[in-house]
Amino acid sequence: MNSAIAWICALGALVTSVSFGAQAAPLQCLAPAKPGGGMAVTCKLIQKGLQLPAVAEAREGPLKISYLPGGIGAVAWNSIVSQRRAEADTLVAFSGGSLMNLAQGKYGDADVSNVRWVAAIGVDYGMIAVRADSPYKNLHELLAALKKNPAQVTIGAAGTVGSQDWLKISMLAKQSQIDPKTLRFVALEGGGEAFTALRAGHVQVVSGDASEATLHTLDGEIRILAVLSEQRLPGTLAQVPTAREQGLAVSWPIIRGVYVGPEVSDAAYQHWVKRFDVMMATPEFAQLRTATGLSPFAMSGDKLTAYIKTTVADYRKQSDQLGLIR
Repeated sequence: MNSAIAWICALGALVTSVSFGAQAAPLQCLAPAKPGGGMAVTCKLIQKGLQLPAVAEAREGPLKISYLPGGIGAVAWNSIVSQRRAEADTLVAFSGGSLMNLAQGKYGDADVSNVRWVAAIGVDYGMIAVRADSPYKNLHELLAALKKNPAQVTIGAAGTVGSQDWLKISMLAKQSQIDPKTLRFVALEGGGEAFTALRAGHVQVVSGDASEATLHTLDGEIRILAVLSEQRLPGTLAQVPTAREQGLAVSWPIIRGVYVGPEVSDAAYQHWVKRFDVMMATPEFAQLRTATGLSPFAMSGDKLTAYIKTTVADYRKQSDQLGLIR
C-alpha cells in the first residue's frame, strides 16, 4: 500500500513538473537584424508591455530577445517558415520594410499567408541623420551637396536598391532634381549597423527610422536633419523639423509589429491576439510606446492580416512601376 501511494505521489510530482515546465516555457521575441535598430526597438517595447500588471501572466518569465540578422529579415522569415513553424512562444518582429521585401520578392518564394500576423503595435517614421560634427545642418544643405557631387557623400541604408531606406532618400533626391542612380549607397544590415557605420565615419549620412534615431541621439553625437512625418514627433525628436517644413513633401510611415509561425494553433494564436489587444489598450503601454519613439497604431488578428495583404499589394505595384521587380 505504501509503495502504491509513493508511486502515485511520484507520478503526480512528475505531471506537475511537466505541466509547470510547459507553462514556464521561455517566451522569445526574435529580432531579424543586429542590435540597435528598429527591430530591437519593437522587441524591447513588447518585452516591457508584457510585464504590465494588466497583461502579465502567472508563472511566465520575462520575454527573451534574440537576434537573427541576415538578408534584411529573410533569414528569420525562412527559419520560422521552414523549421520553426509551430513555435507558439516565438514572436518575430516585422516592419514596413519587411512588407516591402515581401512585395519585391526578396524573401524568395514567400507570401503574406506564409505566417500568422499577430499585432502591429505602433507606427514609426523615416528620418535622415548625420554626425553632430557634419557640415550639413539641414536637409537643404545635404541635398545641395548631393546635387553638386553625389560621389562625395556616402549614404548608409538598411538593404539594397529598392529597400525602404533607399526609397526615402531617393524620393527626397527626386524632389531636388537629383537622379537617385547617382547617389552612393552602402547596404547595411539594419539600423543598428547603419548608425555604427555613421559614428565611425564609414558613411556620412544614414537614411533610417525615427525610433532608431531615438536610441542613438542621447549622447549628442548624432544630428537628425529631418523626420519624414506629417507633423513633428513628440518626445526625444520634438525639436527635429519634418521634411515638409523644409519644403519637401515626403512622408514615410512604418508600422512595427510581430508575427508567429504558420502552424501555431488557433488557440495559441488567438491567445496572443487577445493579449496584445489588452496590452495596447492600456495607458501605460501608450506611455512606453511614446518613450520608444513610436506613434499610435494598434491593429491585430484578421484585421491586421487584411491590412498587410493590401499594403504588400500596393508596395508590389509601386516597386513594379519603379522597375524594382524583375
